[in-house]
Amino acid sequence: MRFDSVPKPPAVEARPRDSRGYPVPAITPWEGGQPQFALTDHGRSADCARERLCSVCNALMPRGPVWRVVGATESAAIADALAAGRPYRNLAPTLEGPGHRACMLYASMVCPYLARPNARRGLSADGADELTAHVRRGAARGGSGAVVGFGDYEYAITATKVLFRFLDVVEFLPHESADTHLDELRAELARPGRE
Repeated sequence: MRFDSVPKPPAVEARPRDSRGYPVPAITPWEGGQPQFALTDHGRSADCARERLCSVCNALMPRGPVWRVVGATESAAIADALAAGRPYRNLAPTLEGPGHRACMLYASMVCPYLARPNARRGLSADGADELTAHVRRGAARGGSGAVVGFGDYEYAITATKVLFRFLDVVEFLPHESADTHLDELRAELARPGRE
């Protein structure tokens, strides 16, 4: 599915775009007039955490559930916990902040890396550490991803990172290919007052 055929949440429609026309998420840094999609801007991410702003569209997230897109390893861990009737909590922090349901459904479909299991990273994250070592050019997503709703999130802001943990799974939408979420996205955009 082409990214420009996926319906955009209104706040995503208003985002700046790269030279191909991709909307640039709120936490993506710019360098030399180009967005650096594999990286996260510390200040923007910290603002999103503190002010409860969506990491994709930069609009306020109301109190209540937040969403994020997860890769194969976390998707499998959540699926296992849910199947066993156990709660799931990501004890290892992540750099990936939360967002609106519609924004995360949208991101799961238009980000080539998130959308398909055979997709490969186009860029590496500079200065990789234990949290970003997997963000290497050519790395495949592999396996099933998922859009996951959580009851809430916690965060910590260090001098170099913004770290997130997510609490209480309230929705689990796994996918091999994220275009399976198209009907969910359309329904979410049709709800009154939704992003």
